[in-house]
Amino acid sequence: MSATSPLDTAAALTLLTRGEIEVEGRLVEASNATLYCQITHDGVEAHCVYKPVAGERPLWDFPDGTLAGREVAAYLVSKAGGWSVVPPTVHRDGPFGPGMVQLWVDADASVELVDVLPRPALPPGWRPVVDARGSAGERVVLAHADDARLRSMAVFDVIVNNADRKGGHILPLGPASPDPVHGVDHGICFHVEEKLRTVLWGWAGRRLRPEDVEALERVQGCLDGELGRQLSEHLSRTEIGVTARRVRRLLKSAVMPMPSESWPAIPWPAF
Repeated sequence: MSATSPLDTAAALTLLTRGEIEVEGRLVEASNATLYCQITHDGVEAHCVYKPVAGERPLWDFPDGTLAGREVAAYLVSKAGGWSVVPPTVHRDGPFGPGMVQLWVDADASVELVDVLPRPALPPGWRPVVDARGSAGERVVLAHADDARLRSMAVFDVIVNNADRKGGHILPLGPASPDPVHGVDHGICFHVEEKLRTVLWGWAGRRLRPEDVEALERVQGCLDGELGRQLSEHLSRTEIGVTARRVRRLLKSAVMPMPSESWPAIPWPAF
């Protein structure tokens, strides 16, 4: 049976954990080894992304060999908060050793949620992020849709301290999907220093919605229990403690943070 219709979470995790992985290609635009694979188990097959630890490029500010685990940690936090931002993700052995394995999702190319648009004629329903100049010197603006799904993703990014929320890491899905927007590439999250870098600054300074508060409270409650134990397999005790502190701080302020003046606020390239 092919997974042409969406797998439920339990079935997807079983497939990712137990399935046989066959590498079909490589995503060459990725900075770390990112392999496109077919995965099969007990008559069910789907596609997945496999990022072996051995293919991680060393970074000056993150410990070597930890990016795959951070991807899994992001999935666990997303699940605990009820955000469904991150596709099902596991850490397991594969053809090139241990790594992250994540269910492949097909983005709906007809939907634009982040774009560079003419200024000052920004369309209704879009939030400006930063003004710039186009290749011919024209005024343009990096903007994103004023979309409730993106707003939830922005809250999630704050507490996982996402240092690389590019527009290309936001995947709008088709109308048949139960999770209409996914985010991918969470390998550089959970740093103990503030490194939030995102294209989703349109709600900076805005108050949290009631559903944001509820999601944060769910994460806060889980961090002292099963979520904290699961995260300890992928993050240091200090990183988990700082994540909990971010949750408390955001709940206390009830306001989305403003960009930092000591760290680049937007990833480059932005897509």
